[in-house]
Amino acid sequence: MLRKNLKKQKGFTLVEIIAVLVIIGILAAVAVPKYFDMQATAKQKAIDGAVAEMKARVNQYFAKQLLAGVTNPTYALTDVGTDVGPDFAISAWTVGTTDITFTVDYDGTTYSATITKPTRG
Repeated sequence: MLRKNLKKQKGFTLVEIIAVLVIIGILAAVAVPKYFDMQATAKQKAIDGAVAEMKARVNQYFAKQLLAGVTNPTYALTDVGTDVGPDFAISAWTVGTTDITFTVDYDGTTYSATITKPTRG
């Protein structure tokens, strides 16, 4: 009678549980590094987007100045704005003869970028 009751019990064997744990361990070992790589890639893409936003703002300011009749506009950071989004801030701004260099603060890290000043062509 006792033997019949034991055969009716259902569940996983120890070997099956160990096999599942090994598979989960392998998946975790592969997935965790990919997750960190995706984080780094996403951060770089966000910075690239902020730099593109600043380039668009500089070009828009240049176009507005041309339409207003100003042939050689000056570029102040206040002309294009310091807030590139909720997570970004422009902390440094240097205008050279042919380019503009600025610093983007994002997630506690500082990144420098240089864009070419637009010219009338």
